Amino acid sequence: MPSISKKGINMPESPIRKLVPFAEEAQNQGKTVYYLNIGQPDIKTPAVALDAVKVHSLDILAYSRSEGSENYRIKIAKYYKRNSIEVTHKDIIVTTGGSEALLFAFGSIMDEHDEIIIPEPFYANYNGFSTASGVKVVPVISKIEDNFALPPIEEFEKLITPKTKAILICNPGNPTGYLYSKEEIKKLAAIVKKYDLFLIADEVYREFVYDGISHYSILQEEGLEEHAIVIDSVSKRYSMCGARIGYLVSKNKDVMKTALKFAQARLSPPTLAQIASEAALDTPQSYFDDVIEEYVKRRDILIEGLEKIEGVKVAKPNGAFYCIAELPVKNTDDFAKWLLKSFDFENNTIMVAPAAGFYSTHGVGLNQIRIAYVLNEASLKISIKVLEEALKVYKD
Repeated sequence: MPSISKKGINMPESPIRKLVPFAEEAQNQGKTVYYLNIGQPDIKTPAVALDAVKVHSLDILAYSRSEGSENYRIKIAKYYKRNSIEVTHKDIIVTTGGSEALLFAFGSIMDEHDEIIIPEPFYANYNGFSTASGVKVVPVISKIEDNFALPPIEEFEKLITPKTKAILICNPGNPTGYLYSKEEIKKLAAIVKKYDLFLIADEVYREFVYDGISHYSILQEEGLEEHAIVIDSVSKRYSMCGARIGYLVSKNKDVMKTALKFAQARLSPPTLAQIASEAALDTPQSYFDDVIEEYVKRRDILIEGLEKIEGVKVAKPNGAFYCIAELPVKNTDDFAKWLLKSFDFENNTIMVAPAAGFYSTHGVGLNQIRIAYVLNEASLKISIKVLEEALKVYKD
């Protein structure tokens, strides 16, 4: 019998999606399942984006340029300028989602067995992208007791080897919701310049920052032009996850020249999705004001509710729409399955993402879950009550 590749065997399952069969079975049993496991907003996509696809005048759905439509990239550059980020359309490659942008970045700057340092917990698919690229993740652990702030720079320096090529952050963070400060970005900038590394920042949640705090992009940091690579996406910004449009952004011409070769190998990003995404750039600020206000309400309901549950510890996020909660259980993977298979409260149950999958260090995060507060306020309140009642009866 033909064998599967080692890379395929080592490819991790998604901690976000692997419980779907259990959720489907719970629904088949008549239970209402509240999905707190995945960052799929229930916020409506801007009408301007959907209308652009409905009224297009294309006769042929043709390839676009490999780097994406020039008009679209010019508009993206204007979007960045409004956010105090100075780039040109030549510094942007449009990709099939932020995921492809990250794969292009990995392929452009790292060879097999090279190393990338990532503060953990981190977006679970970073493990998958690293496996697919033959790259070793070297984690530096941030702690719930510190609200998942940037670990001391000394901890990064201890991990740097001749194989280290980059540091990767998500800002604001998935799964923690942590927003890195300008001072923390400057510390990272200093270390990548000192050791001649790349600094990759996944900034797909840039718009979603709270409590009067501002987002500071690595592209705003002077002197980082040859080191900085930004991963971006329309998925969360405009609630357009299904469009699968992202960007790779860097002022490093060698990086962009190399990434373009990967872009050419997959021909082009999807044309209709680019039409929708270009139109989405005309979304009024009032849309984001309303969305941010809604997420702050949801965050506050969730955090206040979790803090009232005995034995639960939670970090308060300043961005994105996720939080990490520590539960009084030994293994949240078992707990999450039990919630779907064996528990309901008034015929309701919840689906959560076990947090161990957001770490690469074995045995860390086993008692944590990630919660995405992408449900409306009423659903969040029911979900909190379900969790509270479940913890009263659950036995490890």
